[in-house]
Amino acid sequence: MRRLLAAAAAALSAAALVTLPGSASAASSPAPEFDFSACPAPPADADPGTWRCEAFVSQGVLTLGDRTIPLGELRLTFSEGKVDGKFAQVFGELRHAPARIPNGFGASLQLKYGNYSDFLSNDERRGELDLYAVLRHPLLPKECSIGTLDAPLHSVVKDDPAVPMEVISQNPKTVKFGVVDTRLALPRATGCGPLSPVADHLLGLPSASGANTFKLATYVRFKPL
Repeated sequence: MRRLLAAAAAALSAAALVTLPGSASAASSPAPEFDFSACPAPPADADPGTWRCEAFVSQGVLTLGDRTIPLGELRLTFSEGKVDGKFAQVFGELRHAPARIPNGFGASLQLKYGNYSDFLSNDERRGELDLYAVLRHPLLPKECSIGTLDAPLHSVVKDDPAVPMEVISQNPKTVKFGVVDTRLALPRATGCGPLSPVADHLLGLPSASGANTFKLATYVRFKPL
């Protein structure tokens, strides 16, 4: 992941955490409202005229074995362009409101940025992103999480055939696509104190790679910088 959602998009770069399987239809897929307030500025040595901000609005689902957690809306922002003729990117922010865990006795899960992203897509994947998931409940310590900032979950997303690329608008440039990670591994919860075994049992942790699915259906809009 060193060259995040840049894709998508990536380019997860469009998008790439994110072509076109047919003609664009703006009417068929109305786009959400986009927010460019978190766009990071290009670096001081950026090549002029090559930089743009990408704002992602995604609806996500996390499946752990036989447990499915609707994640609701995720918003991700980053900038990309060239420095000395080479691709570069600067991460902006990841916003995610706590998502209620079904049958979780009031517990919720909130995704946080794990300090690494690579949104330059290639033939192998759409993008890569490090995350960790904070578990929230009145009885849980605020440090309770799956993964941590120092030991994040590493997600590598690929194109999801169920949500093919679609151009929603050319002006402003807006696209829609889906990405999926079927190899994400989730460790035991940490920082949960004496309730750690309860958190693990609730979510079926640890859950090995191949038993989980992380899916996003994403809209991306581009803004020149």
